[in-house]
Amino acid sequence: MNRRVQVYVTLVGVLAVVGTALVYRLNPYLDGSAVQAAFCFGILGLFAEVLRYRLAPETFGSIAFIPFTAVVCLTPTWVAIAMVIAVIGIGGFFLGQAPVKVVFNVAQYAAAQALAILSYRVFGGAVLLAHQQIDWVAYSAMFACFMAANTLLVSGVIGLSKGTSIWQTWRDTMRNSLLYDVLSLPFAFIFATVYVQFGTLGVVVLAVPLLGARQLYKTNWQLERTNQELLELMVAAIEARDPYTSGHSRRVAHNARVVARALGFSSREVERVGRAALLHDVGKIHEVFAPILRKPGKMTPEERVVMETHPIKSADLVQGISHLRDLVGPIRHHHENWDGTGYPDGLSAQQIPVIARIIMFADTIDAMTTDRPYRAAMGRDEVTAELVRLRGKQFDPGICDTLLASPLYETLFERLSSATPTRALPLRFRNSIPAARARA
Repeated sequence: MNRRVQVYVTLVGVLAVVGTALVYRLNPYLDGSAVQAAFCFGILGLFAEVLRYRLAPETFGSIAFIPFTAVVCLTPTWVAIAMVIAVIGIGGFFLGQAPVKVVFNVAQYAAAQALAILSYRVFGGAVLLAHQQIDWVAYSAMFACFMAANTLLVSGVIGLSKGTSIWQTWRDTMRNSLLYDVLSLPFAFIFATVYVQFGTLGVVVLAVPLLGARQLYKTNWQLERTNQELLELMVAAIEARDPYTSGHSRRVAHNARVVARALGFSSREVERVGRAALLHDVGKIHEVFAPILRKPGKMTPEERVVMETHPIKSADLVQGISHLRDLVGPIRHHHENWDGTGYPDGLSAQQIPVIARIIMFADTIDAMTTDRPYRAAMGRDEVTAELVRLRGKQFDPGICDTLLASPLYETLFERLSSATPTRALPLRFRNSIPAARARA
């Protein structure tokens, strides 16, 4: 763990202590009904932690945020924070997490819970155990504060550990999950209301189908990730023929996602762009290309004619996979130039699918920034000069201007390891059931 991460974890711990102290000062008294409610939802939260699942190498997803925020409505006191600390601590211990991760997750959840309680009180939220009536303004503010704090704190530790922008990581996370956070809004309230009306038994009855559905969705997500990894394995096997382009398609997929984000694409559209870019050269698996790919020098005119058929063969292969057929056009046309001088069909300007135009940028940038036998890799300034020079000829001028003006442009020059897999999904799992909370 680097020094910056250590300092950050310490600061999050201090924030958790300060937040808990403020909540305790507001109401230091211990109430039996509050303890009972916290225990009930703590058990539910522990089950949610046991059923968590991996979202990415750095993060896991869990629906523990539902019982955590439900308890805030029932008893917005330090007892709700104590429950969170116990659940995350015990869960981390039994799941074999590294001590520093347990400490961080306990601290960040405690800080998020404290902020949620303070916001609930500031907006006049009542103790549901006593009043049995919810204030939706206070509830919404509490829920939003918990979600925002959780994602921001986790984005911070991920950004610092990976050397990436914390703000960009958080923005991506919130953009990917905002809709599903809104859809999740009623669930904690429903659980709290059921507890008030029917007690622990009512909560158990309501939790069983929710947890079951979550597990089903987890399985579906794992299948999607496996499919993505199989696609990457196939692409890696194809690229193994040419040592100079090993990892090329995965780097192009990374670049294409960056360009799509710079253009303001939604998370779903970004992933679609990335998948098309990953498969853009899959047609090179045909044996006709093998001797050309193995050749160390430049191609002859005859060999170039053969190589210019690879987008057609790539599109034909993808055409045979039903759930990828919407990518056939972008894959076929990723070598079409804006001025109509490209191949295989000589399309121009808006005739070229926008994803194909994005792949053109991603593909060319990777080629320019990769060492080849006949030239060294170009630097940022040289690449920029080429993009400007070929603006309106090879490249879409609108995309070119937007990309060069975007702060994301710099990330295209942070070289990706050829062994690094692309992500099948964004930071947090997304579906119509309550979105999972991100955690380290």
